[in-house]
Amino acid sequence: MNVQWYPGHMAKAKRMMQENIKLIDVVIELVDARIPLSSKNPDIDNLANNKSRVILLNKYDMADPTYNDMWKRYFDDKGYHTALVNSKSGQGVKQIKDIVYKACEAKIERDRKRGIINRPVRAMVVGIPNVGKSTFINSFVGRASTKTGNRPGVTKGKQWIRLSSKIELLDTPGILWPKFEDPKAGLKLALIGSINDNIIQMTELALELILFLSKHYPNAITDRYQIQVPDNINEIKDTVTTLENIAIKRGCLLKGGEADLEKAALILLDEFRNNRLGQISLEIPS
Repeated sequence: MNVQWYPGHMAKAKRMMQENIKLIDVVIELVDARIPLSSKNPDIDNLANNKSRVILLNKYDMADPTYNDMWKRYFDDKGYHTALVNSKSGQGVKQIKDIVYKACEAKIERDRKRGIINRPVRAMVVGIPNVGKSTFINSFVGRASTKTGNRPGVTKGKQWIRLSSKIELLDTPGILWPKFEDPKAGLKLALIGSINDNIIQMTELALELILFLSKHYPNAITDRYQIQVPDNINEIKDTVTTLENIAIKRGCLLKGGEADLEKAALILLDEFRNNRLGQISLEIPS
């Protein structure tokens, strides 16, 4: 399954970010803890060259706990200032101020030597669509400063938010990059809802999810839908049969009693995205 999505507004947003990067001291990038590599935009590395960097593994409560600390160490070892956060509940958010200050220690010291004291640190908050940037900012600031939504494309333009006299945040729209070199990256982004569902074959996407779960989390479907999943699924007919069984269990039937695969696919994907299949990571650190 090959997925590509880079609408015009993302190119415009990238240009806006390039224009504003000179005003920024530190770039805070949110990645999805379920797919930390595939949700990390490679264009941000070029954009934020020579800037202090913070990586927040957001939605870590939805990821497999076995891998969260491993992914944090992975990014720590790459030289990023890193934290695990759950923006919805606020877990891990309080520590971010200290992490931002630490990332900007050298800048703050340079300002002090020049006699510049108490100038606020300016942070640009970036990430892919639907990674939870606006929810994070609202939790970080402690009030509803930005619009949020469980779909890509809610934040349309930039906005400055004053956190305190010491930190100012620049919120930016979620952007992807023009071409996913690895087809699996596009697939994973589609699975977590960072790509517009309207351009996706949702039944095919659900079959890909079934294939992955059968190999890595074999009990997820069995426990949720009380159906048997064939061992070692490796043929499309096995994934289709599993989706048919989910449809029957959930009463997704067409006239004549035929399984409504499209409706069952939407249910499966929605329940995966909302953590009802358990804590699942789609990427495992090597």
